[in-house]
Amino acid sequence: METFKKLKQFYWPFKKYFFGSLIFVILVTAITVTYPIILQITIDNVVLKEQYSLIPYLAIGFILIMIIKGISNFLQQYLGDLFGVSSVFSLRDGLYKKLQRLSFTYYDNARTGDLMSRLTMDVEGFKFFLAAGLKELIRIVMLIVISLSVMFFYSIPLALVTMAAMPFLAVVVYKFDKKVHPAFRTVRKSLGKLNTRIQENVSGMNTVKSLSKEDFEIDRFTVNNKDYREVNIKTSNIWAKYFPFMEFIGNVSMVALLIYGGYLVMNGDLSLGKLIAFFSLVNYILGPLVQLGFIVNQFSQAKAAGERLLEILEAEEDTQEKDNAISTGTIAGHVTFDNVTLQYADEDDKALKTISFDAPPGKIIGLIGATGAGKTSITQLMTRFYEPQEGQVYIDGKTTKDYNLKFLRKHIGFVLQESFLFSTTIKENIAYGNPEASIEEIVAAAKRAQAHDFIMEMPNGYETMLGERGMGLSGGQKQRIAIARAILIDPSILILDDATSAVDMETEFKIQKALKEVMKGRTTFIIAHRISSLKHADEILVLEDGMIVERGTHDVLLDNGGPYQRIYDIQYQDKQEIMNATH
Repeated sequence: METFKKLKQFYWPFKKYFFGSLIFVILVTAITVTYPIILQITIDNVVLKEQYSLIPYLAIGFILIMIIKGISNFLQQYLGDLFGVSSVFSLRDGLYKKLQRLSFTYYDNARTGDLMSRLTMDVEGFKFFLAAGLKELIRIVMLIVISLSVMFFYSIPLALVTMAAMPFLAVVVYKFDKKVHPAFRTVRKSLGKLNTRIQENVSGMNTVKSLSKEDFEIDRFTVNNKDYREVNIKTSNIWAKYFPFMEFIGNVSMVALLIYGGYLVMNGDLSLGKLIAFFSLVNYILGPLVQLGFIVNQFSQAKAAGERLLEILEAEEDTQEKDNAISTGTIAGHVTFDNVTLQYADEDDKALKTISFDAPPGKIIGLIGATGAGKTSITQLMTRFYEPQEGQVYIDGKTTKDYNLKFLRKHIGFVLQESFLFSTTIKENIAYGNPEASIEEIVAAAKRAQAHDFIMEMPNGYETMLGERGMGLSGGQKQRIAIARAILIDPSILILDDATSAVDMETEFKIQKALKEVMKGRTTFIIAHRISSLKHADEILVLEDGMIVERGTHDVLLDNGGPYQRIYDIQYQDKQEIMNATH
């Protein structure tokens, strides 16, 4: 029950629906137990004693009971569903909010398909128990208690004989729960892996087909699918093993009732009507007890689902905010790194090692180096995507931890190396960071990013709907829209993380020309592999293995004859060889 206690905040606010449903469940249960009583009166008084005058009263009473039961059934079902749906809305909302707050560290190890499985299948599994299983459990307990009370009222000895096998049934149900809960947890983990495989395959379909790996992907999916099948078969084996025992114990009780009850009727110690009523009442006990296995199944699934949901809800939020964090005013964009060291995980090598530099407002800083040198890591520390293990990152003389996260990131325009676009219109993609922007502002941003011309060539211009992840656009077009999106928020700090890597040289030249106006008055960090993108920077930092090995302007670095010079020679040697080959 610990899992349900931890998730109480999501369903307890809607307890009025649950208790309202519970009232009508109790009423329906009480009415259900009146059926054997009416049957007993009919047999003993009407049939055997020929009191036919009771028939109209019994008929009218039965009709009224049926009407009340029908209305009560509707209300208990409606209120129960309302309780489940409301709780799940709150739970899913809480999960989504938590996912938005979790840092990049969490997503470094998370799988998209598994997260999707938790927010859909696991949430629905938890909801099913809240909406139906919990209510059904209470109904079963009420039905058993009321039925037992009537049985003991009719005949204490017969009730005791009939119920002698019930403790054995309870033991079987208990053992069933111990076996089935771990099995269902394994099933849900396997389903998460299966969903992850599907998601990755669909997202990477271009790569799969371009490398002719369809058969390979089919084989990998088959492995996951077989695993999901096997764990389901194992779970089914548990069901197949325990449910016959439950049914056997129930049948033993019915045989005991038939033998001893018949004996009591023949001796005149029990009326025939009461014996027949006993059979109905025992079914009201045995049926629910066997059904208890299904409830245990639902409970186990809900518990397993809840545990997986708690793994998200209880995940540590690495990025904490101060109570008095700065959330108003302006940011000039003065960025300072003071002996900063970054390590993504304990088992990883250090991504940055005692990095120090100063970037005054309005300056352009270029970052260059081999893949994995630490260029992107520097920019991700500014926005607190990650936290340094040593040293401090300052913006305008205050550490990044002194700022409210939303306020800080609102003043930093980020164009990632891989541009992500949403499945909506081009206009809404550009205005994503500033939804209040006018169409004139959106167009101006697109023009600065050299995106306006190709947008206007599309059938619906800025209202053109994009496919998933910007399907339908080239890599260069997607990056130019991402640049326009960054420009539109009017940031104090602009970060271009290899933002022109997917465009041709001519388009890059146009973008660089346009960005010169945008960079004025802003602190700009440009990550690039092409020296042509960095030549105009006020200072260029050359990184190797997480350290700054060289810094200075383009001309100064060329005169140094160091790593920058080697990069320059490689790039321009290739260019010169191409030019010579064409002449």
